[in-house]
Amino acid sequence: MRTTLGRVLIYAVLLLALIPVLFPVYYVFAGTFMEPRELSTFPPQLIPTGFHLDNIQRVLDAVPLMRMYGNSIVMAGIVTVAQLATSVLAAYAFVFLKFRGSAVVFALFLSTLMVPAEATFIPNYLTISGWGMHNSYLGLVLPFLAYAFGTFLLRQSFKQFPLELRDAARVDGMGHLRFLWTILLPLNKPALSAVGVYVFISSWNMYFWPLIMTRTTEMQTLQIGLNSLKNAESANPGLWLAGAALSVLPTLALVIFGQRFIVRGLTAGAVK
Repeated sequence: MRTTLGRVLIYAVLLLALIPVLFPVYYVFAGTFMEPRELSTFPPQLIPTGFHLDNIQRVLDAVPLMRMYGNSIVMAGIVTVAQLATSVLAAYAFVFLKFRGSAVVFALFLSTLMVPAEATFIPNYLTISGWGMHNSYLGLVLPFLAYAFGTFLLRQSFKQFPLELRDAARVDGMGHLRFLWTILLPLNKPALSAVGVYVFISSWNMYFWPLIMTRTTEMQTLQIGLNSLKNAESANPGLWLAGAALSVLPTLALVIFGQRFIVRGLTAGAVK
């Protein structure tokens, strides 16, 4: 009886803690289908009277949202694939390719995480602008093709693989790339998924770098387009909510469907 009561109390506390977390997400989608008069009432109206699509249509008319959607998908997709590839190869080298000074190199590698991203924007901007790559997809993705966090996470996951099995694979004549592709990566799907989701969401939400790197509306990403909605129709908050709802859909779907992979991937190597 006490155990059941304790569980009920725990679930009740968790439910109360969940409400302030989920309410902003709910209100973004609810406000998307509200009319301006519903959003301006006091106390605030929490349930729309109907599914009004005017806000979504106005967003599509105010900015080239589909073009910006495509730019964000291309940018986030390229960065995600590139970081997965570089992180996998670097983590494999640190775990399975023994070389002198590997611990020092890995420590220097991790020290790059301590450098704020904002501190690198100016030198990166000057370099890429000097190469004539501004206002292009290459300029958007080039500084983010590799990142130490993914390497660290995959290294912790790869370290759980028994070295004896790697030696057995080498005895059977299996090379590094074949072993990596056919054995190691399939066994580390949770860690790969966690890195992929994390990188995609970070790239999707990036704002400052695309802002200083793009010159034309055709190359701007979705986050810049959402900010421009403030000048499009400042008297209609439903316009902002509709833009936010459209922008959060891909990342929300990734978090919902990839949650178990994220948890398993982030905890890989924590317990032996």
